[in-house]
Amino acid sequence: MTGTVAEHDARIADRIEATFAPLFALVEGWRTAVQDEFSAFAEHGAAPAASVLDPFMEALARPALEAPGGLVTGAGFVATPGVLADAPWHLAWWLREIHGLDRGDRGGVRRLEAVNDPDSDQFRDYRQLEWWKVPERTGQRHVTGPYVDYLCTDDYTVTVTTPVVHEGRMVGVVGIDVHVSRLERVILPILRDAAGTGTIVNASGRVVASSDSHRVTGTLLRGDDVQSALAALRSGAEPASGAEGVRVSRCGDTALILVLQG
Repeated sequence: MTGTVAEHDARIADRIEATFAPLFALVEGWRTAVQDEFSAFAEHGAAPAASVLDPFMEALARPALEAPGGLVTGAGFVATPGVLADAPWHLAWWLREIHGLDRGDRGGVRRLEAVNDPDSDQFRDYRQLEWWKVPERTGQRHVTGPYVDYLCTDDYTVTVTTPVVHEGRMVGVVGIDVHVSRLERVILPILRDAAGTGTIVNASGRVVASSDSHRVTGTLLRGDDVQSALAALRSGAEPASGAEGVRVSRCGDTALILVLQG
């Protein structure tokens, strides 16, 4: 790969990373704020309670959810079962009101009507979901998706979650949802500036967005040349190349991969 092409690819990957940087900063700020709130409970000898944490978290989340044209479509805090004195299971999540076909904002925010009773037929153990399991296992921020979010919006979504830790224990996660349709508004103009066809995939090779309309969100990006380039990247090459002019690069620490062809 020539230096000129490599530099061009790196600039495209950097622009993709920059799209996510404010989202990561937002989640990290919320994590710190909620951890401080747990510390305040401890200092006052009080048990952590949803009745206090919920309005606190809502105040943090609302500005991002109400920002006109903003990327954030869902946000909140999900508690480790048994941590909160007044809510054994607790998912406190708020959603941006969005029109159907035009995907425009209604300007409102509503709370997700979560089922927190494990005896209910509609209850879903969120500890089994990727956005919970990976931060719990790694102790690090995680990007889940794209996936169809049947729990909240029935739409293709990317979720960013990070663990909230108090006294060495994960007491929950804070996070945000972003509809892929909103991400595409920002990402597609960047991909169209790329030399050749540009596609963003997750760590599993599933399409997030592509300048090729035939590459549908959520599908695996196929082809031996693509797979060999992705395998080379996973083995440590940065950036990596495959046959047929396929080039792949990591988009910083977003866990997303830029695939360029042609």
